[in-house]
Amino acid sequence: MKLRTLLMGAAASLVLAPAAMAERGADGAVSIIMWQAPSTMNMYLSSGTKDIIAASMVLEPLASFTPEGTLTPRLATEIPSLENGGIAEDLTSVTWKLKEGIKWSDGTDLTADDVVFTANYCMDPKGGCAQLAKFEGISAVEAVDPLTVKITFTEPRPDPFSAFVGGQAPILQKAQFESCLGEAAPTCTEQNFNPIGTGPFKVVEFRTNDVITFEANQEYRDPAKPAFATLTMKGGGDAAAAARAVLETGEFDYAWNTQLAPEVLAGMEANGKGRVEAAFGSLVERIHVNLTDPSPSLPEGERSTTKHPHPFLTDLAVRKALSMAIDRNLLTEIGYGPAGQPTCNLVPAPAAWASDNTECLTQDIEGAKALLEEAGWVAGPDGVRTKDGMRLSLLYQTSVNAVRQDFQALIKQWWSEIGVETELKTIDASVFFGSDAGSPDTLQKFYADVEMYANNFEGNNPEPYLAKQTCDKAPGPENQWQGENTSRYCDPEYDKLVVELGKTVDLAARGELGKRMNDMQTKDSHSVIPLVYRGTASAVSNTLGGVMLNAWDTEIWNVADWHRIKE
Repeated sequence: MKLRTLLMGAAASLVLAPAAMAERGADGAVSIIMWQAPSTMNMYLSSGTKDIIAASMVLEPLASFTPEGTLTPRLATEIPSLENGGIAEDLTSVTWKLKEGIKWSDGTDLTADDVVFTANYCMDPKGGCAQLAKFEGISAVEAVDPLTVKITFTEPRPDPFSAFVGGQAPILQKAQFESCLGEAAPTCTEQNFNPIGTGPFKVVEFRTNDVITFEANQEYRDPAKPAFATLTMKGGGDAAAAARAVLETGEFDYAWNTQLAPEVLAGMEANGKGRVEAAFGSLVERIHVNLTDPSPSLPEGERSTTKHPHPFLTDLAVRKALSMAIDRNLLTEIGYGPAGQPTCNLVPAPAAWASDNTECLTQDIEGAKALLEEAGWVAGPDGVRTKDGMRLSLLYQTSVNAVRQDFQALIKQWWSEIGVETELKTIDASVFFGSDAGSPDTLQKFYADVEMYANNFEGNNPEPYLAKQTCDKAPGPENQWQGENTSRYCDPEYDKLVVELGKTVDLAARGELGKRMNDMQTKDSHSVIPLVYRGTASAVSNTLGGVMLNAWDTEIWNVADWHRIKE
């Protein structure tokens, strides 16, 4: 009964209040500043949040998650359930019905063939799909008729809402992308920069790592939406400049990811031009430990690959000591205030999946020193520990961001206290979170020893998120450097748990499996070092209406409902 109740509840959809608008485009222009500039409009080739948000202006999934974490139909007529026959009684398949009359922005019809093609596109083993975990456990995707799609799973799936659900897994137009399968995927520049979509806007001009110009999609299914005729998405700068552009100068209407100290944001809000809105979902700021060797002495194509283990970060004592030395409470206080919580978990929510592990919340410098001593790492004359001629010397990289640079400085100091030498590196966010397989500075390439960033999962099912850490999802040249497992963590037992989780129906048992998998990456292996459970915070102009910040899907998931507040 619990499962049936859950699936019935998932079918509930959010009814949005109609925006105050006369007709499509009547409110003129709206502007968004993304200080991490988008580098592609194809989120299947990037795991960067900035790219996913940009693409969501154009590309849509079958269903979205609301700000409350429930499901609402998007391109589908309804959310499949046991009651409406959309979910098979044996839980081995889910059937989606597409809305009639949905048009691509070029005027052609959306059909089930487009959905099937998108599955084949992402599941192509040579394509390096950044969202492959969304398709975990799927054996077939087939078009039953032009408006019906059936997804069959290898095992019963208690929660079938992964593929084509949420902004990370939208539908691509088959006619546009059919020449872009497999290894050709990243070479299709025109398609990746200018996708044809069903969303409220379409691309007019895409300048990578700079500006994207959109205009209202005249084929959009609601004739009164969007209220704005044009949308400009400007990239570059930093979080402070982006926040000022909304809260102080009023130059922009919306600033994404205003990751600044609480007192800085409060001072900007005092100008009365806008406000900062925040929502908690599953976003965790953390450090990933590179379990492979990033040394530039290795041939290109072998650095940070599973061919070469890391010379000293494969020592569990070292990884654990790095975690023990960190004061997460202080990081939270200076970086986020009430918009953050110190955490030891990679999966902080929902509650049924959140481990009760709190061991890391107490900083233990002396314990970290003792652990390294016991493991044979001895401090030299300069204070840096060595073992068998190997120095504990790290390259620690992250994106350019004031809060992250504060974190780097503090963590470097704490690590120096336990005998670890640290070199800091900052990378422009548009590059770090970018999708250029040729760049040495992406978080997927990971040409460093440790790196810090945050991302999250959609909805209230962490299963696809946890599935990203399997052995076969390590980034490398064979998958266009688009794998999601950036630490190159590989444990066959973990991979078995991913499979077991996919077969498990009981809700409590699923939560317990999720906790075990979380702990394997954090408390047991320390391949991921969680720091702060963050709220999503962005700045909104007081003249912009309809904004519903969403931490469970793409942040600006309801941009079709945005409108100008009339004075």
